[in-house]
Amino acid sequence: MTRIYNLNDPGWGRDGNKNSGDQNQPPRRPNNQDTPPDLDEVWRDFNKRLSSLFGNKGGGGGNQQPPGGGRQPMKMPKGSPKLFMGLLILIVGFWLSTGFIIVQEGQVAVVTRFGQYTKTLNPGLQWRLPSPIEDHQAVNISQLRTFEIGFRGNSRNKVLTESLMLTADESIVDVQFVVQYRLLQTGAPDYLFNTNNPDEAVRQSAETAMREIVGKKPMDFVLYSGRTEVASEVQQLAQAILDRYKTGVQISTVAIQNVQPPEQVQAAFDDAVKAGQDRERQINEGNAYANKVLPEAQGQVARMLQQAEGYKAKVLGDATGDSARFNSIVTEYDKAPGIMRDRLYISTFEQILATTNKVIVDSKNNNMLYLPLDQVAKNVARDSVRSSDTPHAAASGATNNSSPTTTPARTTTKPATIPSSSDMGSLGNPYSPYSR
Repeated sequence: MTRIYNLNDPGWGRDGNKNSGDQNQPPRRPNNQDTPPDLDEVWRDFNKRLSSLFGNKGGGGGNQQPPGGGRQPMKMPKGSPKLFMGLLILIVGFWLSTGFIIVQEGQVAVVTRFGQYTKTLNPGLQWRLPSPIEDHQAVNISQLRTFEIGFRGNSRNKVLTESLMLTADESIVDVQFVVQYRLLQTGAPDYLFNTNNPDEAVRQSAETAMREIVGKKPMDFVLYSGRTEVASEVQQLAQAILDRYKTGVQISTVAIQNVQPPEQVQAAFDDAVKAGQDRERQINEGNAYANKVLPEAQGQVARMLQQAEGYKAKVLGDATGDSARFNSIVTEYDKAPGIMRDRLYISTFEQILATTNKVIVDSKNNNMLYLPLDQVAKNVARDSVRSSDTPHAAASGATNNSSPTTTPARTTTKPATIPSSSDMGSLGNPYSPYSR
């Protein structure tokens, strides 16, 4: 008879039904194998395979049932402690490997142990105790952080509550500035744990420092000449405040973007600025005039002083020379008094008569004679001019033909004589230097 086999039959292909009386049915499993395998049996099979891997070659009686049909309690194989130790080592090693961290360049890792700060790790491959024992926070210390006070984005978007400040002369100015800062490498723990909001602390410190410095300066100084000085003082004061609170922040730059009076008084302020500029211009013009006049006056003073020094030197030199000459004359006079007296007398009268036009001669008979020596001198000069210039001499002769060309007869009949020194001395001649 033909057999019919079912592919879904779990006993297909087995010889478990050889003793079955029905030859037309496909072979089936024995009755004791119709149920799925027991979990204990699977576990024993698994332990057996693990034991064989770890070197336990013991008998395979794990699948044997005890006599009497009862089941023995499950027993651990002999290699199980080593297996658990290896698994534990693997787990611990994996857990420890989670403590390796990579700190990026420009950052530091702040490590905390159960929430308390422990250390700071530098950039590179670092290791810490794994979680939950230790944890870390990465802090960027190379980033240059920037914030604006008094405006946002550009100068038109003003924040008046931040920018309006009072100066020392009780004026109001609109100050807009920018602050740039970065974190110190050693200040990362302070930045994380000492302040609740460190960035806002930096903003408030900078604004406070600016208000304090501007309040000590006059308005013109803040607007024009003192911007750089004000920014430097603000940076120093804000840094001192942040260091006092231990924020771990270093201020790099404080740059004043714009300083101006409030918009409500801008027109009046422009007029005041123009007046100040006019005053400065006039002051500059006055200084320029003073710089021009003062050097000239100083030059004149120097020239007059030099002239006075020259006159002084001349007078002193002349006096010194006269005294030296007089001393030499006195010496010669002591050698020959009579001859020296006559020479001095004649030299003196030569000097006197060379500059006079009238001469009075005292003769022995006490007759006063007049000699027209002035006319003689004029005629002599006219003759010399006629001889040098003929046309001019002819014209001069035509106009002066009535003038006498010779001395009067009385001068020729009785020539004048110069009195002697004794006669002049007896008459008390005022021209004689020896008359007393």
